[in-house]
Amino acid sequence: MEYREIRKSDDAALAAIIRQNLKASALDIPGTAYFDSHLDHLSDYYLNDRLKRFYYIAVENEEVAGGVGLAEVEFFDDCAELQKLYLADCVKGHGYGYRLIELIEDKARELGYKKIYLETHTNLECAIHMYEKCGYKAVEKPDAVVHATMNRFYLKNL
Repeated sequence: MEYREIRKSDDAALAAIIRQNLKASALDIPGTAYFDSHLDHLSDYYLNDRLKRFYYIAVENEEVAGGVGLAEVEFFDDCAELQKLYLADCVKGHGYGYRLIELIEDKARELGYKKIYLETHTNLECAIHMYEKCGYKAVEKPDAVVHATMNRFYLKNL
């Protein structure tokens, strides 16, 4: 597996992977990333402000296999949000999710963040296991949560 910054040419494949994952977990509903207005154009969002945002793409055999992003959150000081960590089914179970978390945490530190926050859902049991194994601690739902359907919230000091 190779990892690199998102490109415009990755948008369609990445949106398909994210939607497929959410649909498989019965989360293809309003209040999730499934309906994010910028989901089909993630490169525009992440490449627009590289001082506060970043997205890694996982590439397997020259095909987009998933990715992970970060963007600043304003409801915690010096904090980024880990966003849209998804992998294609064909590459799951090989530890690539852990590697993506490691890469995005390193990038968050490089950008000056001291904490990293994430939102998930109880339907995403494998993701929750991975986050907890990586040291993320459950927190109460912040008032400023955008994805209203998400029901699990985590924070990690970097």
